[in-house]
Amino acid sequence: MSQDTIKFAYWVPNVSGGLVVSKIEQRTDWGIDYNRKLAQIAEEAGFDYALSQVRFTAGYGAEYQHESVAFSHALLAATSRLKVIAAVLPGPWTPSVLAKQIATIDHLTGGRVAINVVSGWFKGEFTAIGEPWLEHDERYRRSEEFITALKGIWTTDNFTFRGDFYRFHDYTLKPKPLQQHPEIFQGGSSRAARDMAARVSDWYFTNGNTVEGVKAQIDDLRAKAAANHHKVKVGVNAFVIARDTEEEARAVLAQIIEQADPEAVHAFGDAAKQAGKSSPEGEGNWAKSSFEDLVQYNDGFKTNLIGTPQQIAERIVALKAVGVDLVLAGFLHFQEEVEYFGRKVLPLVRELEQRKAATRTAAVA
Repeated sequence: MSQDTIKFAYWVPNVSGGLVVSKIEQRTDWGIDYNRKLAQIAEEAGFDYALSQVRFTAGYGAEYQHESVAFSHALLAATSRLKVIAAVLPGPWTPSVLAKQIATIDHLTGGRVAINVVSGWFKGEFTAIGEPWLEHDERYRRSEEFITALKGIWTTDNFTFRGDFYRFHDYTLKPKPLQQHPEIFQGGSSRAARDMAARVSDWYFTNGNTVEGVKAQIDDLRAKAAANHHKVKVGVNAFVIARDTEEEARAVLAQIIEQADPEAVHAFGDAAKQAGKSSPEGEGNWAKSSFEDLVQYNDGFKTNLIGTPQQIAERIVALKAVGVDLVLAGFLHFQEEVEYFGRKVLPLVRELEQRKAATRTAAVA
């Protein structure tokens, strides 16, 4: 179990449609005014990170999409402590362009920007914007080179690199970021995704799962990372439904699923599962997700942060006990629910962490 306090991030709704593929009312807006206010609420509530989404095309309820890097910068400008993680796609972005973008934003915001490298799961999106669609493991090979190149550009002068996807010749970026290098996040559930994280990423995001399922992934990841003399932190996706009673919370979940858009869910599921099954072991993201799981884009219901503040706090600490360093949270009505989470849930998490730390200290004494 980590001795540090567990961190919290929220999904930035910079894409229309919210975080569930459902026709249920969502008092969430994709616009900048709503999101600036949300970032300020999240910062005040005690969140450490916000993750902006990268989408280039409409689909599955996401009719409108703001570009992730520019949007992240706007949220950073509206806050003073919150770190914002900009999601990016190798292909549309090149390491040279992104390295310079992020280095500049790092200087403008006092070292508060990070990136999430998305290897790509939506073939239709790549096809629509004229980008080549690589086979599953090739996408992760490209992402690994992308990250290796970024780190090299950010940390060394006269950087030279010759890979299969990217090449640099005696390149020096100035100014370099304020941080040694901005934190690099990466997701995926396949063998290729975990192996890549175990070699080059600072953080690994996994889809929602049970405590047992998350533990199996973390144990595998950390064993591989240790063999590579590398350390990687882990974040898990969760859709949070915190209410004063468990009955209220479960009723909200039932309404979300009852009002799911079947056509959009099945379309998303077909595209997502095809991406997962294309991995050699057939175990990529969403490969085993049910219809109900797919109503929340990243299997967030599986993590089961649904119930009273006390129940949710206990489940978060149980996740921490198996190695989770961060909870990436989605909500139905973001502004009011992020505020509720900060007021009702987060203090209970810190209290439980302190109790467990005191118990360990007493046991050692």
